[in-house]
Amino acid sequence: MYLEGVGPRVFAHRGLSLDAPENTLLAFRHALAVGATHIETDVHATDDGIAVLSHDAEHDVAGTRIRLDQLTMGELRRVGLGQGQSFASLREGLDVFPEARFNIDVKSLAAVEATAAAVRDAGAIDRVLITSFSENRRRRTAALLPGVATSASASVLMRAVLAAELGLAAPVRHSLRSFAAVQVPEAVRFLRILTPRFIRGMHAAEVEVHVWTINDAESMIRLLDLGVDGIVTDRCDLAVAIIAARA
Repeated sequence: MYLEGVGPRVFAHRGLSLDAPENTLLAFRHALAVGATHIETDVHATDDGIAVLSHDAEHDVAGTRIRLDQLTMGELRRVGLGQGQSFASLREGLDVFPEARFNIDVKSLAAVEATAAAVRDAGAIDRVLITSFSENRRRRTAALLPGVATSASASVLMRAVLAAELGLAAPVRHSLRSFAAVQVPEAVRFLRILTPRFIRGMHAAEVEVHVWTINDAESMIRLLDLGVDGIVTDRCDLAVAIIAARA
């Protein structure tokens, strides 16, 4: 299962990009080398229907703006991103790092079937978590991967936040009954999400709380003290060291 083992968990946000382009195999390799076990990444679809690892749908390459959905995977592999890296497919990431668990943000509707196909073909359903800001994309992807772990989309999450702050345990549990985790920022504009009451409500509903994107040691320690179950971070090297020291 995706969330087996003792936490807190470190999610390497797009890998570890201190000396590697983000969302590349090199960035993932660096993250795993410092002790991260979970890779957070993003997926779009190429023109030929392959799930490609990238946060953005468009990139500037040598002064030219390219769109991932207008190029094939073969064409994208010839695009240099620095440090000897190019675009990689989700299937490549799953195959090259069979020991890693992947947190996959499905960024477009076209990526739904492509993501599901890559996960199925790699035999990786038990080591991925599917997420998306869009409930439609999350639900569609999960339907193609029976039994896959997912985290709550934005619309579901906001209902759970409000119910938790009101102390309404039954609505929280009902709205999150099919989820393994909620993944949240500390706050959205003037609304603070990550409160002790929210964390208690999520734990009562038997879902983990992962907070993003936390990059400084002081905040990591404070959030771990609050009881979060996972930290999504660009500095997985720091987070791994802090959690190891606390253990």
